[in-house]
Amino acid sequence: MNCVFCFKEIPEIKIHIRDECPACGRDLHICLNCEFYDANAYRQCRETVREPVKDKDKANYCDFFRADRKGEKKTGLESDILKKLNDLFK
Repeated sequence: MNCVFCFKEIPEIKIHIRDECPACGRDLHICLNCEFYDANAYRQCRETVREPVKDKDKANYCDFFRADRKGEKKTGLESDILKKLNDLFK
């Protein structure tokens, strides 16, 4: 899995609610790092969640969470632009 914020690779481990990225310190157990997150799906999740998660970039207690091992960046155009800027200034 790659952190959705800094794009650093996270080792293949089970992600718990309080886990943070070792590189940027942001939460890892978030919708944006989940394989079920889909910006175009109902409530932005391909699972049938009862209550929508408001902050997709904050840690949450969703039982469906599964780390996205595909490495896809699903946060849209902003992430692509941010990645290009980060690559430019490395």
